Amino acid sequence: MARRLRPVELDFVESAPLRLVFAAEVAAPPKAVYAALADDVAGWSRWFTGVARAVPTHGGRGRDVRLTGGTRFVETVLAAEPDEHYAYRVDTTNAPGLRALLEDWRLTPAGGGTRLQWTFAADGPAPLRWAMTLAGPGLGRALRGSARALDRRLTGTETGA
Repeated sequence: MARRLRPVELDFVESAPLRLVFAAEVAAPPKAVYAALADDVAGWSRWFTGVARAVPTHGGRGRDVRLTGGTRFVETVLAAEPDEHYAYRVDTTNAPGLRALLEDWRLTPAGGGTRLQWTFAADGPAPLRWAMTLAGPGLGRALRGSARALDRRLTGTETGA
């Protein structure tokens, strides 16, 4: 059953009780990476680990995301600054325990490519925060693997491209 989470704003990325920050680099330039994040929401399932389906809603101001395990997130986009910043908060989810969740993507040029910084900012009871902290290394691996898949997709070297 979907539950409504606390509506947080961009400053939550700094004040969240749990903040997990990960980074990866891709060879593609920020413009292409931003387009994959913000403009091709449906494409997330082809490169981001665990995303089974993603659909833009409300003319691109929202997202409906389903993970492979059945978790669903209905989100509101809070930042869409081309080539630099993309962030969204979860408004409703069927994931137990979460009180608030915001994901913040920062893109910076790195040579001819892009440095991605993904901040996962969350609130929930202490046991959930502890479990998410333990899951941090797995989330970091997921980002690095997803960044490699995104790079292959953007450079046309993915299987079937």
